[in-house]
Amino acid sequence: MTIAKELIVLIAEDDDGHATLIQEQLEDVGLHNAIHRFRDGAEAWAFLSGEGAAAGGKVLDPTQSYLLLLDIRMPKMDGVEVLRRIKATPSLHTMPVIMLTTTDDPREVAECYALGCNSYITKPVIFDDFSEVIKRLGLFVSVIAVAPLQASIVGSG
Repeated sequence: MTIAKELIVLIAEDDDGHATLIQEQLEDVGLHNAIHRFRDGAEAWAFLSGEGAAAGGKVLDPTQSYLLLLDIRMPKMDGVEVLRRIKATPSLHTMPVIMLTTTDDPREVAECYALGCNSYITKPVIFDDFSEVIKRLGLFVSVIAVAPLQASIVGSG
């Protein structure tokens, strides 16, 4: 029997303030999972694709469960392109991706869902509202089950 590893939360967010707030609010609701933060889309994609290690030498573990919180407006590679690449990559396409962005353009929302995002959350401009949204997201993350990227299927015999 294989024991599932704890879900790792990936945050692709170029705004240091937003990234810190997200991490603090997730911890405040009792989510103490490992969190890896990427400062732009290219850094996130390098980690996900195996083309490079993240800060601190972190590398993608295909036996691990991940959830990606993905901003859209980032330098080097935007979140929509990261999402497109994830969902086009067989070893990554099952990874849950939650768009967490200030962009509420209906065309971008529709594009992200068409590409396969699992949820689209618009970051409120007001600090207290943003904090509340992240707290609710943390509660959600604390109760979901996410399969490892390369989940093995055990047949009964």
